[in-house]
Amino acid sequence: MKAQAALVLGTRRLAEAGIDGAPTDARRLLAHAMGLAPERLTLALQDPLPEAQAAVFEAALQARLARQPVAQITGLRRFWGLEFRVTRATLDPRPETEILVATALEEPFAKILDLGTGTGCILISLLKGMPFAAGTGVDLSEQALEVARDNAARLGVASRARFLASDWFAAVQGRFDLIVSNPPYITAAEMAALAPEVHDWEPHLALTPGGDGLDAYRAIARGAGARLMPGGRIVLEIGPTQGGEVSQMLAAEGFAQIEIRQDLDGRPRTVLARKPGGDGCESPESPENHG
Repeated sequence: MKAQAALVLGTRRLAEAGIDGAPTDARRLLAHAMGLAPERLTLALQDPLPEAQAAVFEAALQARLARQPVAQITGLRRFWGLEFRVTRATLDPRPETEILVATALEEPFAKILDLGTGTGCILISLLKGMPFAAGTGVDLSEQALEVARDNAARLGVASRARFLASDWFAAVQGRFDLIVSNPPYITAAEMAALAPEVHDWEPHLALTPGGDGLDAYRAIARGAGARLMPGGRIVLEIGPTQGGEVSQMLAAEGFAQIEIRQDLDGRPRTVLARKPGGDGCESPESPENHG
């Protein structure tokens, strides 16, 4: 069988199972089975598919039919132009989290703290974008930290990144000029409605703190001031309905210049704030929406 025929059959099976994006998923899984970058698959579609590669493709299709995310099957997810290793111990990096990275890179920084680092995708992307910076990533999951360390080594920033187990700030020492986080923010009531790819395959610890989904922000808002240098920034990813509440938490802790940034779909996605004391920043401002 040629690769093209295998792709057609694989796409049909995924589509008949009701999987959104079946053509894209089938292409990524076939490229994985053939040991190719997805963008090079077209050049190989007229080649025969060897039995060993067909077996890998079949196993990948079976995993996808069980609703395992493609990134977990292939072991890789592209984020901020980089390839990150992904496992069941980590969240699958989302494109919307790139808004956080872009916001953080608007100003220079030297010392970064990434809370709930997971794959390390935020911290590593920021270190790649700011070559003189160094950073610390913390997570409760030792398995996630192992993945993050591997990604840092693979992507050439291991000498500037360190990772440690910590419940938010508990094990963190020193001060930073940038704190970033994509914390768990899904409410307990929303969990049941998540797609199987998320609910059944991604770590619940990284998805939800339970309750109203805001406990992580409460802990971060309380602890961030002591770990930020004067004038330092904090950038947090949020759920689309949480911007006002998170902004108020930060304002109550004395943060200033609070902004809510939107993603490409026009939904609130990131909250940015600054610790007073640098550049004449003296008092909190009212939260503002920014497109």
